[in-house]
Amino acid sequence: MNLFRPLYERALRWSRHPKAPSLLGGLSFAEAIVFPVMPEVMLAPMCLAQPRRGFWFATISLAFSLLGAVVGYLLGHYAYELVKPLLESLGWLGKIDAQVTHLREITAESPWKAFWLLVLAGFTPIPLKIFTWASGIVGIPMLPFLASMLVGRGKRVYLVAAAIRLGGERAERALHRWIEHIGWGVLVLLAAGIGWLLLRGHGA
Repeated sequence: MNLFRPLYERALRWSRHPKAPSLLGGLSFAEAIVFPVMPEVMLAPMCLAQPRRGFWFATISLAFSLLGAVVGYLLGHYAYELVKPLLESLGWLGKIDAQVTHLREITAESPWKAFWLLVLAGFTPIPLKIFTWASGIVGIPMLPFLASMLVGRGKRVYLVAAAIRLGGERAERALHRWIEHIGWGVLVLLAAGIGWLLLRGHGA
């Protein structure tokens, strides 16, 4: 099932816009709240076009992702019941509720266990909004939440910038070719990581 490649193709067109850095910031902010397109697929071709500015583009994406994560958290914490019908109509309610259940189990033991789960989440191609909303609903303390977003999302954007800087067009082509495999592979790793955390928690 091609889930990631069509989004990549669309973001490629956005990356050529004269105001691409502003669009990247807006995309990164919106993806943490409601938008389904991952900012890395726009970041990669921007880094390829201007490799010396790649880490600056990654910093823009990370900063706006963090701002969006805070907004998503606050919406989850204060407005979840109001927007529940909308989330259900978009098909996100089940995913958010499942994540809420995992986070509640882990946070009951220690907020910093939730930190590691969210670090894993931030490194996956799952839309960030699922985790920001769920974190707000559960009420994870803000410090572990922001730290996890910084580490998890920061790994992704800076790795993309570094790969393009080192590998150039070959790395960008490889990302395009293998985006589906990378996306689903990381999902499997996330599921394994969550399972390990839960089994460890139950065995403690």
